[in-house]
Amino acid sequence: MTEITTETYTPLLNRMNFETDNVNALHWIGVILCIILLFYTSNFISKKIVVPITNKLTRKTQIKWDDIIFNEKTVKNICNLLFGVILIASLPVFMYEQSMLYGVASKMCSVYITLVCIRLGCGILTSLYKISNQAKKTKNHTLQGVFQMLKIVIICVGAIIIIGIVIEKDPSNLLAGLGASAAVLMLVFKDSIMGLVAGVQLSANDMLRPGDWITMEKYGADGMVQDVSLTTVKVQNWDKTITTIPPYALVSDSFQNWRGMFDSGGRRIKRSIYIDMNTIAFFGEEQLEQLAKNGLYPNDCKGKRVVNLTLFREWLEKWLKEHPKVNKEMITMVRQLQPTTQGLPLELYFFFDGTAWVKYEHLQAEIFEYVLATLPEFGLKTFQSPTGSDFKGLMTE
Repeated sequence: MTEITTETYTPLLNRMNFETDNVNALHWIGVILCIILLFYTSNFISKKIVVPITNKLTRKTQIKWDDIIFNEKTVKNICNLLFGVILIASLPVFMYEQSMLYGVASKMCSVYITLVCIRLGCGILTSLYKISNQAKKTKNHTLQGVFQMLKIVIICVGAIIIIGIVIEKDPSNLLAGLGASAAVLMLVFKDSIMGLVAGVQLSANDMLRPGDWITMEKYGADGMVQDVSLTTVKVQNWDKTITTIPPYALVSDSFQNWRGMFDSGGRRIKRSIYIDMNTIAFFGEEQLEQLAKNGLYPNDCKGKRVVNLTLFREWLEKWLKEHPKVNKEMITMVRQLQPTTQGLPLELYFFFDGTAWVKYEHLQAEIFEYVLATLPEFGLKTFQSPTGSDFKGLMTE
């Protein structure tokens, strides 16, 4: 019998270790290839089979919300989630559960599943926000901040779960530990928390909607609301600049919302002309007859001793009420204001029958041009501060 010595045992042992290493290497290469193959197979099935079938099924239904919820990104995230579940369930087939590599692979799969769940949850919230914008009851409410806050909560909970998986701690214990640092968290997320509360108040009281025209002089905002988010309200001013306002500023401070004007269908015109008080006088018979010829003399003033300004005011108010572009259902009034050193203010107070800005300005200019041209017919003049040419004329005289 041949004696086994150290010289014969050592090469045999090295050969056995080499063969074992080769087997382990081939095993892990096979495991990696299987995972890659499983991933690409899952990706191919989701893109080429699941997504098209889901799109066809949702299009055939009469309801619209399923098209939004089961969009391409959501379906892909569901397929990725199923891939992660299948992968973590098949790990015992590829490796021993007691091995260190199994623990690392299991952690990586758990982290992957958690990340996919975060993306899936945020995607579903985005879809729900789109559905709320299309619903009649909620489309005019500023709910974007609420959905953004829910996304932040999902991301924070997901991050805590991932940390718990990596350090092998119960996530509930981590959440309990965060309660002690609530003051720090409130300081970090102060703007988000205040934005959420302000968003709820703005939505509950219907104070602001996207598309509203608001004016807020403190922040230089005068234009249409473009977006209402958790931390900012974007306002596109009429000069096409963008002003951002914190949502809580709209609750704590005062701002002007012009939505009521658009809803009423009438836009107010309130402007004064200053009458030279030296031209206010009684009208004689000849002057009254001339007014009657021009169709400017009210019938109910015949036989009375009247002041030219009274005639002008009553005629102007009647003319405004009969104007086709003046809203007949709203107040139409011509009134006097407190006399000033610049003359007697005669204010025209009425509403344009519409809300379009350009037509509103055109009507306003048209009416005041006609009023200024008609003043001399009543023997009235507007007050105007003297200019250089006036003083020059006095000097030449």
